[in-house]
Parts: sequence; C-alpha cells; structure tokens
Amino acid sequence: METRKILRNKYYLYMTEFFAGMSVMAVELAASRLLAPYFSSSQIVYTIIIGTVMIAMALGNIWGGRRADKNPNPDRLYMRLIIAAVWIAAIPLVGKYIILGISALLVFTVNSNLLIWAAFLTCMVIFVFPLFLLGTVTPSLVKYTMDSLEDSGKIVGTLGAFNTVGSIIGTFLPTFVTIPAVGTSVTFLIFSGILLVLGLIYFISARAKPVKCAVGAVLFLACISSAAFDSFAFWEKDLVYEGESIYNYLQVKEDEERVTLSTNVLFGVQSIMMKDDSLTGMYYDYALAAPVMAGAEEKESLKVLILGMGTGTYGKQCERYFDGVSVEGVEIDQKISDLAREYFELPPEVEVTTYDGRAYLNVNRERYDVIMVDAYQDITIPFQMSSVEFFTMVRDHLTEDGVMVVNMNMHTEEEGNINQYLSDTIASVFPEVYTVNVPRTTNRELFASADGGMMKRFSAGVPSVEDPELRSLLETVSGELAPYEDGGLRLTDDKAPVELLGMSVIDAIIQEEVGYYRQIFEEEGLSGILESF
Repeated sequence: METRKILRNKYYLYMTEFFAGMSVMAVELAASRLLAPYFSSSQIVYTIIIGTVMIAMALGNIWGGRRADKNPNPDRLYMRLIIAAVWIAAIPLVGKYIILGISALLVFTVNSNLLIWAAFLTCMVIFVFPLFLLGTVTPSLVKYTMDSLEDSGKIVGTLGAFNTVGSIIGTFLPTFVTIPAVGTSVTFLIFSGILLVLGLIYFISARAKPVKCAVGAVLFLACISSAAFDSFAFWEKDLVYEGESIYNYLQVKEDEERVTLSTNVLFGVQSIMMKDDSLTGMYYDYALAAPVMAGAEEKESLKVLILGMGTGTYGKQCERYFDGVSVEGVEIDQKISDLAREYFELPPEVEVTTYDGRAYLNVNRERYDVIMVDAYQDITIPFQMSSVEFFTMVRDHLTEDGVMVVNMNMHTEEEGNINQYLSDTIASVFPEVYTVNVPRTTNRELFASADGGMMKRFSAGVPSVEDPELRSLLETVSGELAPYEDGGLRLTDDKAPVELLGMSVIDAIIQEEVGYYRQIFEEEGLSGILESF
C-alpha cells in the first residue's frame, strides 16, 4: 500500500507514540480516581489497576505486532485510536453504572474478597479494551517507521523515548493539573480528545473514511455534552457540593439538621456539623472523653492536636465544651480545609496545617494534652500512621498526663482484625489503654496514656462537666470503657498489611448487611428483591 503523505515525515509517527504513551498513563491515573469513591484508594485498588493495564498492554503488543506484519496498513492503527478515544470518552458517562452494576451482581454471588473482585472485574470491563487498542500502537509504529534493519535500533530507541516522555507527562498532568482543576470526567475527555484528534488529522490529510470519522466525532461530542450532568453519586439530590482534590472525592450534603462531608460515594461520613450545635450522635462525642481524661476540668489551658482534621468537627466540639482549649489541626487535603471554612463554619482562629500527620510530628517539637488520631477512612489506612514507630512519636508529643484518642472504624469481633492489630500496637507503646464501642456504628474509640492516671482523672472529672448532655454521655462512656490487654500483634514501618486487614473487615460487614437480601435472592430471585423494597 502507498504510504500516506502525512507519514512520510516520521515525526507524526513519533508524536503518535508520544501521545499514546501520555494517554495510557493519564487513563491509568484517572481510573484510580474513578474507582476510589466506590472501592477506596488503597494500595490494593492501585495494584488491580496497574495489573489490568499491564494485561491490556501486553495483549495489545502481541496482537498489534501480528496485525502489523500481516496487514501493514496505517489506516487500521489510526482507526483503532479513534475507537479507543470514543470508548475512553464514554467512561465518565457509563463507568459509574458499570461499577454499581458489577458490585450489585457480585454482592449476591461472591462470598469473600468482594471489593477485590468488583474492582478487578470493573477494570476488565471498562479499561481493558481501550488500553488493548493503545497497546497496538508501538509494534505498529515500529513497522511503519523502520526503513531497514540497519536503523532498527535507532528507530525503536526513538519510539521508546517518545513513549517514555509522553508517559512521564501523562503521569504528572492528571495528578497535579487536570484532576484537581477540572475533575476526573474532564480528564478522561481531554486525553481521549487528544487521541481523537490524532486519528482525525491522519484521515483528513488522506481524505479517507469520512463517514467513520464523522461518527467518531459525533459520539465524542455526545460524551462531552454528558459531562455537564455527570455525578459520581448520581442518585443523590441534596448535595451542595461535589468535587475532587488531589487526594479525595468529596461531597457535602445538607439537610435541616446537619451538614456532612463524605469522601466515599457509597458509605461513610468523615465530618459533620449539627446546625443546633448539639452532640453529633457519632464517634466524635465519645472522643470528648479524652480532654476529661487529660484533666481539662482542672487546667486553665488545654492544647489539642488533631491529626486528620477533616472539617473540624472534633476541634469545634472541644472548644465548645471545655474552657481554655486551643486547637491545632493537621489535614493533608487542602480542599477539605477550604470546605471546612466555607460549609462547616470552622473558625478562622483554628490553625490547620496542610501536611501528612506523621511528617508534621517529625518537624514539630510542641507537646499536647490531647492528640486525636482520626486519619483512617474505611480501608484507606495510612500504614505510616499505624505503626509502633508512629505511636511512639505520638507518645513523645504528649504532655506527662496527656491522652491520645484514636478513632478506629470497621469494628468487628473477628480474631486478628485490623482494630486488634492497631490496639495491640498501641498497647506496646502506652501502658494504659482503654477502648469503647460507639453504638449503632462500626467505630471504636481507643484512649491511651503513658502516666497510668488517665482513668482516675476521668472518674474525677466527669461530675464537673458543666454541659448536662455531655456529662450524661460521658457517664455512659465511663460505664462502657474496657481496659485493653496486649495480644502481641504488631504493625511496624517494615510490615503493616493494613489494606488486606481492612479489606477482610469490609467483606464481613458487607456480607452481614446483604445477608437478608441474599436469602431473598436465593429463594425468590430478582423479583423478590424488587418486591422487598
């Protein structure tokens, strides 16, 4: 076949390789953000995404090389780019429905590792095909650019260099520019648009396949028009904000009683503001025992540090219920801090540092009466904030009678669960550890002190709490607190399998929640499920 005029200059082929490499990495990173609101942003999910991408690219390399040898027609390659572009552009529109559909199906058919299977099958359905097509680019371009064996090394090396540079840019652009600025959906559209333009330029210059190109362009435009109505939580009607940051998917919901922040589409509340300034009914209330344990009623001032500030629920409560409290917060996500000021009435005098909690302790020499560790979201537990080394740093930043309070979610009685690991790890650092389960939730609050007088101060201080609602709650907490005994399990900087431990608990919680509907499904099928709602 006669070489298209546009390909006689090899730079267009090199640019094709460059933008293909860029798009692969951009899609991979955007995929992690598409899945995170549903499956978390744990290392397990990243592993599944990377593995899926590698499978697709390997298959594409093999198939693309064979097709290039059998029928070396560049038209086929550039049509594959257009098809891949349209598919990627459609992901923001249909991806969330596929995720929910696969998850709903697996809930009734899989007994273990539900999130792993759901994430893997979602990646296979959504991402394998377009990345398979992009995997055909390199072997095809080698065929079209190589004139003889004498320059084969140079050609392959140049193509590899363009692909690598494109991949580097495709790694940084989504993370630091497009996703924080315009979101995941538009990021998919931007990079799919680049692939579409590559294909269209080729066919327009060759005056070939106008109908197919027009169809591809129309489908792409249809996907763009849908982006304006895109929402991760498309069924929610009372969202006052939905967006993304470098670290999180974020949604703010408001009703007559409260404003809440969530970083997961399907479950979990990270922060809450009660409009009447009452107790929240959540774990923040139970954590208010920590200032009393630290002797708040007898001190003129009390310094509180919150690692995982969120929108400031706990900090505001401490200031409201106790005199002389000064609060510092550390929050790794600046966008959450911005939302705290805009929607959650976080006072301007409360200082919030945008930093990793452990890194902050590394550079900070202050000591605090209370340190609240609230950095664990579902299975997204930072391993560096769960280890012996970390809790040793927390202990060293407490005053002599200071108290650490840790919010541990995903509570279960299963032996060897994530909370047991965390509690044992803490108990190896602190001689006095007490825990209490928060009713009607999966949260457990852990209180730890190094001086051995925590519970004595708590018993003496509860009657002095002025607010009657809080005093009544703390009396309940006092009766439910249980001393914790170290079971010998440890998480260290070297070994902290928090993702696997967390995934196991999530599986158990999901299976417990859907057990009723699973039984109906097994006995009556889908019609029985529909009738039960």
